Amino acid sequence: MSTLTDRLRGIIGPPAPGHPSSGDRATASQPIDDALGGEWRAGECGACFIVETRIGPDTPHGWTTVGSIGEQLTSAAHYAPMVAGGSPARPPFIFFDLETTGLNGGAGTYAFLVGCGEFDGAAFAIRQFVLTRFADERPLLEGVRRALGEAGALVSFNGKSFDAPLLETRYLFHRLQGIQGARPHLDMLHSARRFWGGARSTLEPACSLTALEREILGVTRPHDVAGFEIPARYFQFVRSGDARPLAAVLEHNRGDLLSLAALTSRILSLVRAGSDAAHDPREALALGLVYSQAGLDTRAVDAYRRATAMIDENSCGSGIDAGALRLAALRALALLSRRMRRHGDAARYWQQILEVDRCPAHVWREATEALAIHHEHRVRDLETAKAFALRSLDVGTGSARAAAARHRLERLDRKLRVSEPRLAWLS
Repeated sequence: MSTLTDRLRGIIGPPAPGHPSSGDRATASQPIDDALGGEWRAGECGACFIVETRIGPDTPHGWTTVGSIGEQLTSAAHYAPMVAGGSPARPPFIFFDLETTGLNGGAGTYAFLVGCGEFDGAAFAIRQFVLTRFADERPLLEGVRRALGEAGALVSFNGKSFDAPLLETRYLFHRLQGIQGARPHLDMLHSARRFWGGARSTLEPACSLTALEREILGVTRPHDVAGFEIPARYFQFVRSGDARPLAAVLEHNRGDLLSLAALTSRILSLVRAGSDAAHDPREALALGLVYSQAGLDTRAVDAYRRATAMIDENSCGSGIDAGALRLAALRALALLSRRMRRHGDAARYWQQILEVDRCPAHVWREATEALAIHHEHRVRDLETAKAFALRSLDVGTGSARAAAARHRLERLDRKLRVSEPRLAWLS
């Protein structure tokens, strides 16, 4: 009768070449060394296979070069907290991206490749941690934590929703301290959607990195491996020990890291330069929102006005919904002017909103209510205030808003009845 160990060996099969045990790693790992160009490095929990790549400053990436990306990032780094929603993000920035055994995440999903990139001088240096055996996950996680711990801020693309939670799951599995919350985290997917999502006909609403590369950075990767093929390539390596299918995966990961750095540099440079650097109304509108959230009201007003001016000049670009953008910019200007106590400006913007074709009902109601309040309490024009209150009541509203509008009308009627005898006496 065979033992349990014999049965397991019969199912799993002998160790594949290139997947060394701790005793013979130095000789048996030669195939992966040859295919990927990395080396084994010892850590507290064991050895981890790491591939290091250095991309020179003169290397082109889309419409720019690696050196230019680094220079722009350095000059605009001071504005990172504004893009990060106020968190104390600061250099050095470490860009990270995972390749996993499944696209949906979950407890059974492994990160078999963790890429970390940063600028070292004018060059872009990349470290890629490769999981050659599932048994070596612990030393990989240890190495990744050390690498990311050197960051002043982590930068990812959809990392807050996918990459970071997946890594945390693996750290918890091994009862290791994770990376979550240890450093400020800039997820550039959210910023990219703010600046370009839905703005161009060739950018799908999801605002994928591939679409952003093509339209915003000018990057094309004609021979790049498709994302859905990546897990299959890894499992092919696990079964055969042949690391050659992974070479294209590591190249894909390096491209993602460099494009992430370029995208971050582009957004921070836009925030630094201001609304005059915006190429279309969507970028100007996004800049206004960034400045407004940072409390830079004057710069926000300039950006929103720039957006409306570009729309009026028909400088919108392909696929941009000019009406929706104009409405968004005018509403932002009205709310910001009210916050700045520029009530006359706010009223002017609310009035312009009412002149926009196909204005949504909720925005129309908001504008008429604001104008009714303005003419009642500031201009003291009760007749005009009543007219706007009636227009507000005409729009289908919920019971609470309808009750508030009727209450305002009753108050205005009382004020008008009181004022009529006074006006008659004065006349």
